[in-house]
Amino acid sequence: MEFMSTYYGFFLSGAGNTLIITFFTIILGTISGIILALMRISNKKVLNILSVSYVEFIRGTPLLVQIFLIFYGLPILGITIPDIELLGGDFSRFVSGIIALSINSSAYISEIIRAGIQSINKGQMEASRSLGLGYYASMKLVILPQAFKNVLPALGNEVVTIIKGSSIISVIGIPELMYKADTIRGITYKPFLPLIIAAIIYFIMTFTMSNIIRKIEIKMES
Repeated sequence: MEFMSTYYGFFLSGAGNTLIITFFTIILGTISGIILALMRISNKKVLNILSVSYVEFIRGTPLLVQIFLIFYGLPILGITIPDIELLGGDFSRFVSGIIALSINSSAYISEIIRAGIQSINKGQMEASRSLGLGYYASMKLVILPQAFKNVLPALGNEVVTIIKGSSIISVIGIPELMYKADTIRGITYKPFLPLIIAAIIYFIMTFTMSNIIRKIEIKMES
């Protein structure tokens, strides 16, 4: 009890930062994933090759390497991010971490969405085109909503993966949950208790998110 009363603020702020990072990663990863999926099923060979190459490279390299490439690579490319204080850490580190997670997630989300689009009967596209809708309007209004409904469980699993995967970006000094747990370990010299508490918090977040997505799935099916 004394341990938690002293350090609960550390864990709460770390969990909050983890959820913020997850939120932005899901948004950016989903948008990028949709674009990549549309490129993958496009009749234009150049777009298809670019999408396949991107997805295969990202899925074939470790997330940790991608994080370091983004974090150290952006300044080399001349892309500077304001180094201001944000949520107990540097804004530049948050941005680098979110970009790296979004890039990684987009490759997996694109394949999920592609599978969802290809699961829709081709007659749906033909019917919408016959009603006067263009290709992109048909995708937006007819195909993608049905595809999202079909792949919602898989997307839910990806959200859970992002929450857990966000722990890796602690390596670049982002004060998310794992970083806070390591900080407490260094202060208290207690190697296991902070990690156990962090594991419990991760479980609560992923379990809650899984149940929310499951309820959304049930509601969409009814």
